Amino acid sequence: MKKHINGVDLWVETSGDPAGTPILLVGNTVLTWPDDLCARLAALRRFVVRYDLRGTGRSRTPGSGAGPEAPEYTLRDLVADAAGVLDALDLPGVHVAGFGTGGWIAQLLALDHPDRVTTLTLVATRPTAPGPSDPDLPEHAPELMAHFMNQPEVDWTDRESVVGSMLENARHMSGAEFDEAEARQAIERIHDRTLATLDPGDDPGAAHRADQMATAFAALDSGPRWRERLGAIKAPTLVVHGADDPFFPVGNARALAAEIPAAELLVLPGTGNELPRRTWDTVVSAMLRHTS
Repeated sequence: MKKHINGVDLWVETSGDPAGTPILLVGNTVLTWPDDLCARLAALRRFVVRYDLRGTGRSRTPGSGAGPEAPEYTLRDLVADAAGVLDALDLPGVHVAGFGTGGWIAQLLALDHPDRVTTLTLVATRPTAPGPSDPDLPEHAPELMAHFMNQPEVDWTDRESVVGSMLENARHMSGAEFDEAEARQAIERIHDRTLATLDPGDDPGAAHRADQMATAFAALDSGPRWRERLGAIKAPTLVVHGADDPFFPVGNARALAAEIPAAELLVLPGTGNELPRRTWDTVVSAMLRHTS
């Protein structure tokens, strides 16, 4: 369903019993959090809310060129959008979980709108915005960055070319136990949904990069640092991170857990910057306990 929030139309999806415990899952698009994972949470009496960030998925502005690679909005605008989603659904306070770049939105939501965040779960993220890492935090793995800097050219109008390229990205972002079939299925689902949102004249490459790779964040105005404010987070916090994450190495999670008061750290062995199905028993159990 479309909701008009902060001057833009955002696509919002819900699942589960509205009388259940509400949990806002923040990612790049709705599909950052897989449907089956959300179904498991909903079956455990969680009212699950997901949405496409502005400029992605069905929250893309018609005629925008289909790609926020030079966004006119800021990270703080995205935080205000998250709060606006809660207003639109008449949810005064919810449990909030953020994956990857969605973890930045979740952290700032807990800091700037503390009354809206009952608990906080941070998955595969870090305590600083895009750009060079703080000296005490591990940077992106050199092998991963070499891959990104030397990728073969992609035909963004060809499904298999796009899926093949994104599959290689997923392989490099994963841990030791990469499930190619599962990754392909997820990538194809995002690809086909992106294709269905394009308007005539839109740039399909920009749209696919926005939905698959969260490219807006590379150019986004992130505003003031917030790492130094982490000690002010009042919401009970669970930090979930892959032991083999090459994009945000696990030292970032350890910093989050150390700097947010009483935060709990859950490290997933053999896992990269991902939330594969084989981790769901562990992750869903932890989230269920954390949000009870």
